[in-house]
Amino acid sequence: MPTQLDTALSQIVEALQQPGQPFETTPFERDGVTMPAFKGAPPSLAHFFAHFCNEHKDLTFLVDGDLRLTFGECWVAASHVAAGLAQNHGVKKGDRVGIAARNSANWIISYMGIILSGGCATLLNGFWSGDELAYGIRLAECDVVLVDAGRAKRLDGTDHSAKLVMMDHDCAPEKGLSQIWATGDTAMAMLGELGPDDIATILYTSGSTGNSKAAWSDHRGVIHGVMSYVTQSAMAKFYMESKGEDMSAQPCALIAVPLFHVTGEVPLFLQSFAIARKLVMMPRWDAREAMRLMAEEKVTYFVGVPLMSYEIATHPDREQFDLSACKSFAAGGAPRPTEHVTKIKEAFPGGFPLLGYGLTETNAVGCGNFNENYLAKPGSTGTPTQPMVDLAILDNDGNPRPQGEVDEVCIRSVANFRGYWKNDEATEAAFTKDGYFRTGDLGYVDEDGYLFIVDRKKDIIIRGGENISCIEVEEAIYAHDDVAECSVFGQPDERFGEVPAAVYHLTEGATLSPAQLREFLLEKIAPFKIPQEHMMVEAKDDLPRLGTQKIDKRSVKAAFEDMMAKA
Repeated sequence: MPTQLDTALSQIVEALQQPGQPFETTPFERDGVTMPAFKGAPPSLAHFFAHFCNEHKDLTFLVDGDLRLTFGECWVAASHVAAGLAQNHGVKKGDRVGIAARNSANWIISYMGIILSGGCATLLNGFWSGDELAYGIRLAECDVVLVDAGRAKRLDGTDHSAKLVMMDHDCAPEKGLSQIWATGDTAMAMLGELGPDDIATILYTSGSTGNSKAAWSDHRGVIHGVMSYVTQSAMAKFYMESKGEDMSAQPCALIAVPLFHVTGEVPLFLQSFAIARKLVMMPRWDAREAMRLMAEEKVTYFVGVPLMSYEIATHPDREQFDLSACKSFAAGGAPRPTEHVTKIKEAFPGGFPLLGYGLTETNAVGCGNFNENYLAKPGSTGTPTQPMVDLAILDNDGNPRPQGEVDEVCIRSVANFRGYWKNDEATEAAFTKDGYFRTGDLGYVDEDGYLFIVDRKKDIIIRGGENISCIEVEEAIYAHDDVAECSVFGQPDERFGEVPAAVYHLTEGATLSPAQLREFLLEKIAPFKIPQEHMMVEAKDDLPRLGTQKIDKRSVKAAFEDMMAKA
């Protein structure tokens, strides 16, 4: 039976959708399937920026060290970047323009400027090695990439043909983005050209096939992903006000997750325009520094991978900081251990832990578990997000499974991405004939409509919100001449949720220690992908096999865990 909170939240969302209300829906048909869409959705992200930067023009939007920018100032800066991209670098509507940089206010201005130039914001993973960055650039066919010094150094000597345009951090936009700065009417002109079906973004996702895929979305999909979250925020505000809470202060969030990930991009960064939320930047994660910023800026909402809120809740210096303004401690990008839920609530009795479930391909839209409901069902990722998400548990043929039975979690909504760039085969495989996106996660829905994720079909590891392809890591290990066979898999980890581990054996007569293998891998793949634990076996027969003679990964993993337990 639905809880009292479920009923209250559903009633609020239903009221917000009524004719004439802010989130009224209308039927939208895509590929022969009708689904709900927001009637008042802006036609593009450019229109979205223009409207809300004007509506909130005098409110503080970005805080980055000593730099403070209002919404209006960000619009002006982004307009200069748009003009510079068009006039000085030849960017045209639909061109993929990469960003390869760490988080900063100038990263955000760059994203806005790319959109206002008519380009596709192509979000390269800032943790990648040089070869990985070059692969992403080639895959999306970027002619221009905005790059900071750290990523430029990695790209030196790699195989790509993009023009690298330098950007900098920790300074005003006109200085940090001086190489993409001009005066002109590009942004305003683009408001008459961009529409919902135009390409808006490319984000990268690791899957079971090795190299990352480039998931592209049109403006309609990204906008509806954002508006889905705005609906949830409006729902939460109405609910809290009904309980007597004062919600008049400007909302504020700390950006502690990468902006090139969908969690940082859609629910955190882009949603903030609509709800007039101030964003506080921190260039790298440090729990104590996070608490200092949260206290100083009166942060009301925190989101990160699960280990972040857990580190704050259990930090020995926590009592030194007034974090009472923060009412929500959200997590996404990785499973949150159930014991963390209780510890967070105990540490912050005036707030609540929250959990979201979404994917790059769904523009972060999926399910949510809120407040008392999350405390009651800490193992669940929540109920499908109203009014957008049509969630189903389907078998391999796309047929629905009975309630309570485990199979693949599938999501259908207007917010879904449109496909993998230049990869029709992967795109076709990602969707059912009825338009559901196959998440690759295995789960079931309980009698109350709550989704529980129990396993993954895809051979990936989620380390602190970063997807790691086992096959990609195995290929990097196989690049060493002394390795005969290997198997990479995930291992539970209290901080990161999961970390990569590897079992390997060598060619006859070779010697290669785990430390030497790690040193070799550092030149091939990003450090976060390198297995933290290695086990070297002596002979080919020590690796258990399936009837096809492929390595039996589940048995290898079990043997590894047994070996580690005895060590």
